[in-house]
Amino acid sequence: MPPKREKSTGTAGSKGKGKKIRSPTPEEKPDHPEDICPMVLTSATQDLFDCRADEDVTGESPYKLLKKDSIIQDIKTRAAVSDFSPVKQIVLDYPEDDILLVFDRDFTYGQNFYLVLTPEAKGRILSPPEPESEKLEVLENEVSKTPQPKQWISLGSEQEIDEECVRETRDKLLYKFSRVRRKFGEPVCLSDRNTADAKDSYLECASYQDSRFSIKQMQRDCGMQAVPRLQSSSAQTQWKFQRNNFTQYKSRELNKEEIESILQAESLKNFCNTVTSRVLKALQQEEIMNVFFDDWKALGTGAEAGDWSGKVSEGLMLFQAFTDQKYAKDKNISSINWHPTIYGVIAVALTEKKVEQLNESTTFDVKTSFIVFYSFSDPSNPQLLLECPDDIFTFEFCPSDPNIIVGGCMNGQVVLWDVSAHITHLQGIQSSGKKDPDTFDIADNKEKKTPIVRYCAVSALESSHKAHITDVKWLPPMFEVTRTGLPVENKNNISVQVVTCSPDCSMLFWDVRVPKLSIQSAPDGKQNVAQMTPYTIPDKFKHLDRTWKPLFRVSLPKINTSGEYAPLKFNIDYYTCDGKADRSTEKTDENEESSEVIPDYSQLSVHSARTLTALVDVNTKLYIGTEDGEIVYTDWKMVKDDSGRMQSSKPLHCSNIHHWLVNTVQRSPFFKDIILTTGGWNFAIWKEGVMDGPIIVSQSYEQACTVGCWSPSRPAVFFIGKEDGSIEVWNLLEKSNEPVQVHAHATNARITSITPWIASPKQHFLAVTDYVGMVRVFEIPKKLYIPSRTESISVKKCFELGEDGLKDFLRKKEQWEKQKKEADELKKKVEVEKPVQSLLETEELNMKEYSDYLTLEESILKGMGRTPATAFTQDT
Repeated sequence: MPPKREKSTGTAGSKGKGKKIRSPTPEEKPDHPEDICPMVLTSATQDLFDCRADEDVTGESPYKLLKKDSIIQDIKTRAAVSDFSPVKQIVLDYPEDDILLVFDRDFTYGQNFYLVLTPEAKGRILSPPEPESEKLEVLENEVSKTPQPKQWISLGSEQEIDEECVRETRDKLLYKFSRVRRKFGEPVCLSDRNTADAKDSYLECASYQDSRFSIKQMQRDCGMQAVPRLQSSSAQTQWKFQRNNFTQYKSRELNKEEIESILQAESLKNFCNTVTSRVLKALQQEEIMNVFFDDWKALGTGAEAGDWSGKVSEGLMLFQAFTDQKYAKDKNISSINWHPTIYGVIAVALTEKKVEQLNESTTFDVKTSFIVFYSFSDPSNPQLLLECPDDIFTFEFCPSDPNIIVGGCMNGQVVLWDVSAHITHLQGIQSSGKKDPDTFDIADNKEKKTPIVRYCAVSALESSHKAHITDVKWLPPMFEVTRTGLPVENKNNISVQVVTCSPDCSMLFWDVRVPKLSIQSAPDGKQNVAQMTPYTIPDKFKHLDRTWKPLFRVSLPKINTSGEYAPLKFNIDYYTCDGKADRSTEKTDENEESSEVIPDYSQLSVHSARTLTALVDVNTKLYIGTEDGEIVYTDWKMVKDDSGRMQSSKPLHCSNIHHWLVNTVQRSPFFKDIILTTGGWNFAIWKEGVMDGPIIVSQSYEQACTVGCWSPSRPAVFFIGKEDGSIEVWNLLEKSNEPVQVHAHATNARITSITPWIASPKQHFLAVTDYVGMVRVFEIPKKLYIPSRTESISVKKCFELGEDGLKDFLRKKEQWEKQKKEADELKKKVEVEKPVQSLLETEELNMKEYSDYLTLEESILKGMGRTPATAFTQDT
């Protein structure tokens, strides 16, 4: 036997990669058989023979066959450094070519490896013989045990398996493929093909989605199994076995000596002397006021009577407030609009409050009405005044030229203003900011004069509305309409037509361009206008002043009854039906230089309808809100009656949802077919094309909904203003039955209008006006103006669910009505078949019941030992 090495260390060949394994001392080495040799293999030797510990050889697979020639070559190459040098002679005398090396993971024989020295030992280790006794026992058990079938116990699984089975519910389709008869017997022409043209040298018919077909999955059958959650917990104390035990506690009490020593201690005296003054002061403060009272919350809820009650601690934050005691005193704000291009400039229309003063005097003073411009840079003073012939109920900036403003008066007239001469004044306020202190001290001693702009043109009174104008809209620059309401191309590419509505049951279309008759009589018109306008006003619309007439009138006849609807608000579709973009926008993108130059309206004339191309892709249908709370869906295009005359078409749909004045009809800026309406004590969301009713309708609230508007940046968010001055913020993705935020007492009076505005990507505002003439601008937080990535898709699904819910409700309502009708018919049938009792029979039945009652009473009294009293007695 070769001598055994006591310790194996890393050599130069190991390169320091392997671990140093401690070999046991001679006293620790156990005995081993003579046909094996324990040995230590360094990491270098393990890498050389591919027998790395716990990698090539493991505890489960510890065997490795080494070539005899490889071991001899290693001994020759590394000489004494080789780990096999102690067994050199044994290796040379080994009769076979493969020598077995075994990985001794547990150091059974003192080293990490041992070498098998004889072929007999190798065969015994690789294929150990099985004991004869175990084989016999296994055979006996297999022969003696006969499997017995268990009795089947049904738990209902066979029914589930039967339900899950797939059965054919329709006949199989039979396809027959045939070749054209004339091609029978034709020779086949084969050609060469380059294998590089196709994948893997064969033609692949890849599957694809056919856009002509769309299969919608209506129902899905899926299974779900609920399992309890697993929780792994541990404790510091391990409870190995249960043991009954109890513990009894006894309070520890100090004796008299210990109490005296504590009371006489100097540390206690020093502590009491130190904290006595602070405790007395704290008790005094607690008696005077509650130190735990939240003053910040008190400021937010207790300032209802103040002028700054709009401050809220969450959500909307008050950014700026505007008011003016000179022009806005005792006035109501009827309409508000942000300036489209100038930062922080906002315009409001002031109207007189409806207060009757007949008892004081029979005369009244005529007051001038104004549209007031405010600015963030100087909130205490108005920056510009637009003089009005009468109170303005609504106005709007021109989308093509922000210097042009159209408004509707209380007397039914339409007014136009041109503020281009004062636009530098408004822009200078924003750029300069605060004035010089010296100039302020000297010049502001006098009363500051606000520039006043007189209206350029006003419509003819006899051709205007017969009641106050409640809404006005510019038609988009992409099209114009003819006198029959037909949309045609707009060659000017700017907005040239205006639509107004009034409770006089009509909608009027107006054109601001020069009519043909005015072009022919231009010299006479100049003289007349010069005499009628003593003030210096812009002459951009002098061709319309007091002679302006509507293009055509749209009436709103009722669907089922006589009479007409009285419109208050309307909204038109600014998009085309096929989704095409605004052509004027495309042109301005192509030629930016031409878009900067806006033509003069006095130089534009009305084109002949014969020379213009009709646009069939423009949606001419619109939603209208009436003063009776009805939502009317109609078409503004004129149709011919039986006599061939042009008349307004009948409305397509009418629904009475709000039961009071409709004050908002607004389309969603993200979905052209979604409309928000408010009126009465609720609000509703409609989908264009759904004639059965609104897809979402709110409950009736105690306070009336006075105004509503969509968020310009989030499809799921909209704002609702209330009669008590509160603002509700709704998010359809979070809650559809209640608002996510309610800002109570945002204003001191009824909210009259709400208008959002995007000042920058990081700054969004919400302008709110009230009935007392005050404007508040709230800053919208990021949570309410930053949309999520999939918000548009989620909101679209929400609207689809609302539409499906409406259809389901209508179907159930139809079933209920049918069942009720059947029940009423059955009830009437039963009543007819039931015999009718005569009056005499009824009286006899009542007398019989009364006599039975008297008999029962007499028997009860006799049982009690009392005699019944007679009704009448005779005098003796």
